Amino acid sequence: MISSKNNQDEVLEAEKDYLDEIPDEVEMSIFDHLEELRQRIFYSLIAVFIAIIGCFTQVNPIVQLLERPAGAIKFVQLAPGEYFFVSLKVAGYSGLVIATPFILYQVTMFILPGLTRKERRLLVPTLLGSSVLFLLGLAFAYVALIPAALNFFINYGGDVVEQFFSIEKYFEFVLVLLFCTGIAFQIPVIQAILGGLKIVSSEQMLSGWRYVILAGAVLGAVLTPSTDPLTQSLLAGAILGLYFGGIGIVKLIENTSSGMVNQS
Repeated sequence: MISSKNNQDEVLEAEKDYLDEIPDEVEMSIFDHLEELRQRIFYSLIAVFIAIIGCFTQVNPIVQLLERPAGAIKFVQLAPGEYFFVSLKVAGYSGLVIATPFILYQVTMFILPGLTRKERRLLVPTLLGSSVLFLLGLAFAYVALIPAALNFFINYGGDVVEQFFSIEKYFEFVLVLLFCTGIAFQIPVIQAILGGLKIVSSEQMLSGWRYVILAGAVLGAVLTPSTDPLTQSLLAGAILGLYFGGIGIVKLIENTSSGMVNQS
């Protein structure tokens, strides 16, 4: 029995050492690292620039798509060139979103040589999950948050003021809400990283649920550019749902890790 236990401990220790190794480690000077970083930043900027130019050539369909949540509201241009600068903002945000996969690839290739096998196993699911959640955040803001906020403001003053929106103010509101919601949807990714690296357990995350509810309400108020309670409540509810869903992901990671240990 003692020999069997010792063998099992040796297997676990060997597996731990294997996962903690850095495969294909290459010695590079600080200047080599800086040069590689400069090149990857340059490639990323080129990709963003090309994506922005491409989006600018098709900016009118993108603008029409973003105007749909406003329904029959009419937009006005209050100053010369206002729509031109709005077009630049829309093309900039859209181009950045389109170029994000290439930017993530450059970041991955830069940090990959310094990661252990254990960290590399987390890298691909983390990047994939982050991209999917960001897109889901954009979709949630477009389908739920923006219409809810607009309906609140339109109905609130519908009997008193004529509904004409400044094109610039509307797109500032829409773009900020889309971006902030996409960032807020990264919560499960952060939880999965912390759980995968065994920094925080699922039980610890669940034990702080009271603080999470308070933090969700605060984030819902801070991240939404509007002041209506419906939009803030929708975003706060989404943040709480993502957090508790992240706890489930961390629990699944823990169960998978423990199952692999038991099989060994």
